[in-house]
Amino acid sequence: MSAKSKGTIAGGIIWLAAILSTATSSVRSADWSGFRGPNSQGTTDDASIPTEWSDAQNLSWKVELPGRGFSSPIVVGPFVFATSYTSTENDLKDLKRNLVCIDRQTGKIAWTKSVASSSAVTRGPSFGTRHGFASHTPVSDGERVYVFFGNSGVVAFDLQGKQLWQTGVGSENAAMFGSAASPILYKDHVIVTAASESESIRALDKKSGKEVWKAEAAPLNRCYATPVIAKDAQGTDHMLISVPYELWGLNPANGKLKWFAETEVDTNSCPSVVTHEGIAYVIGGRSPGGRAAVRIGGKGDITKSNVLWSTNGGSYVPSPVLHQKHLYWVDDRGVAHCIDSATGEETNKTRLRGQFYASILLVRDKLYAVSRFNGTYVLEANPNMKQIASNQLKDESDFSASPAVSNGQLFLRSEEFLYCVQASKK
Repeated sequence: MSAKSKGTIAGGIIWLAAILSTATSSVRSADWSGFRGPNSQGTTDDASIPTEWSDAQNLSWKVELPGRGFSSPIVVGPFVFATSYTSTENDLKDLKRNLVCIDRQTGKIAWTKSVASSSAVTRGPSFGTRHGFASHTPVSDGERVYVFFGNSGVVAFDLQGKQLWQTGVGSENAAMFGSAASPILYKDHVIVTAASESESIRALDKKSGKEVWKAEAAPLNRCYATPVIAKDAQGTDHMLISVPYELWGLNPANGKLKWFAETEVDTNSCPSVVTHEGIAYVIGGRSPGGRAAVRIGGKGDITKSNVLWSTNGGSYVPSPVLHQKHLYWVDDRGVAHCIDSATGEETNKTRLRGQFYASILLVRDKLYAVSRFNGTYVLEANPNMKQIASNQLKDESDFSASPAVSNGQLFLRSEEFLYCVQASKK
């Protein structure tokens, strides 16, 4: 090893140690710690996020990722985390999933950890299934990062990149489009929707990875939605997950089904539920899909007692946001919708250019909608949905990941790169 190489490695160790010393042992208020942020609702009050950017304007850095993926980035203290997959053979015998740690200020990759496939993968990386190799957004409690790698299981790392445990959750390949839902945290549990892997939802102990409970149900094989924890009017926790034709409320402590409500979500369920003041708003399905508002709580079939409204028309993949008594989303065909949350009636819709898989982001009073190949639209978050800006980067790969926000930085992920958008200092 040359003296130059030794100096580079030593300098990297000192640099990483300095960054780690700034991290605390719990999730900070500004962290974007999981899919759709710390509240799972896709919202932020960060007023410093710019509305316009390009390769030459308000772009702090860009970094090439080791491998492809559709998962969204998360932010934990000084780090941004993303997952990807790599494979050089068509039969996927050398398939690996990667967890990548990036310094949020410089865009340098601090470390990458790879996990080899522990079981056979039956579907190749074609359209509609390639996302299943790196589609699950990580989640963090500020001390560890938990990743779901499909048939390779759930893996926990510390912030230095040390693998702490790995737990399998099945290898059935039951879902048509592969594996998709992201892990969430509840108290001392990591909860994973292993829909394709075993038609189950499982809770694992955060420290050991040991299974705490498992709930199995056949309708999960058409569910790609990430569950959400919400409280009812009495302050009791419920885990909400949308499956075709029903919204489920489970006890997150033991996985038992508390209640269910019928919906018009057909075909597949992809979007996550949004909640406000004890009401769950669910959208999903494709032909034509549906949307509903359900009062959280009850026992057994609560369709007649707790469904406030239910109607046709939803979103196939992207999740919605709720703002000032209106629901907003952009469906996969590029139509932005504004719905009255009290009645379910459509207030307005407008056509945007492109196809959309990323979920919409609410930044104070603005909507950020990331299209797959036609840039990011910024709209007013009111029923008019007036377009404020359209931002395109020189990257022809797929932007299917939902954005992350933290301390004035907007993180966008394409299949090949991770971007940090930040207002330039004048």
